[in-house]
Amino acid sequence: MDLSNARWHKSSRSNSSGGDCVEVADNLPATVAVRDSKDPSGPVLAFAAAAWRSFLDHTKRR
Repeated sequence: MDLSNARWHKSSRSNSSGGDCVEVADNLPATVAVRDSKDPSGPVLAFAAAAWRSFLDHTKRR
């Protein structure tokens, strides 16, 4: 997966005081990438955009 154009931003739900942050790149075609901000060159999880939207919608209802 080519992440060279990914624009990463921290999740609004990340814990900014403890450094435990999730970063999301949602500007990629049909894909949302997620990574640990403490390890930006580490592994990336990739989700279909529709699956990511479904996940967010579900968690917002909780």
